[in-house]
Amino acid sequence: MIWNFTKMHGVGNDFVVLDGVRQSIQMTPERARAIAHRQFGIGADQILLVEEPTHPEADFRYRIFNADGSEVEHCGNGSRCFVRFVHEQKLSGRNPLKAEIATGLIILKEHEDYTVSVKMGQTRFTPDAIAFDTTDLASTQQGEDTLWVLPLPNHDQVTLSVVGISNPHVVQVVEDIATAPVLEQGPLIESHPRFKNRVNAGFMQIVNTHEIKLRVYERGAGETLACGTGACAAAVAGIRRGLLQSPVTVHTQGGDLIIDYDHQEIEMTGPATTVYSGSIDIDKLVASIPTQVLNP
Repeated sequence: MIWNFTKMHGVGNDFVVLDGVRQSIQMTPERARAIAHRQFGIGADQILLVEEPTHPEADFRYRIFNADGSEVEHCGNGSRCFVRFVHEQKLSGRNPLKAEIATGLIILKEHEDYTVSVKMGQTRFTPDAIAFDTTDLASTQQGEDTLWVLPLPNHDQVTLSVVGISNPHVVQVVEDIATAPVLEQGPLIESHPRFKNRVNAGFMQIVNTHEIKLRVYERGAGETLACGTGACAAAVAGIRRGLLQSPVTVHTQGGDLIIDYDHQEIEMTGPATTVYSGSIDIDKLVASIPTQVLNP
């Protein structure tokens, strides 16, 4: 079964994008893992699938699969690539576009400079929004935000803001992003048993009231060069805590994103880049990867 694909990235957060409108794509966790594998497959943080909508107001349905094969609710950098892909592939000339994601609709607009702005949809700040069990946890109030103290298995504890932007995020402030324990604490936070559906863990350094540096350990992907919803979560958490003011420039390892927040709606703006297009025999790819690699 031959699938045509396009490799894209949004500030270094890289994707394999598949047209499920003009070709039949039956995605499975195993196929997603094979495509995303950086040694045996194409290599990507996530796989993006464009399909016909099921929602009456949407132009397309937009689905996201992590490198570990899990399907997730939202991907901010991917959403910008989704718009560029739809326009470049001439699937639609509409601008702005409405896309159906797992939790509702998002609105996306491509600009003349090829950047894309995304209205990120509903945002919530309560533990239930990210399936976070806070029973017996200490908390403090900072500005509009409630901060939760989470003990980690290695005996560290972290103080976290909670942000649900379709997918779940927690954010902590660190002094220096370069020395922050992202690779040590990130996996412990992401898979902590208090998060029913796992969580994306953000590490934010405040530069000034309109500027931050950010690293994110993503659920199902590990640390990525950039995370769009993570950038939104960090900026909004900082604004709610009284540490930042909109707009916020978020410096990721892969590039910069601009986050606007009016205390009701989040808009993210940044680039989306096409790298190359190709085709792959998905069944041959899956069969060629050793079982212990594909299903560890």
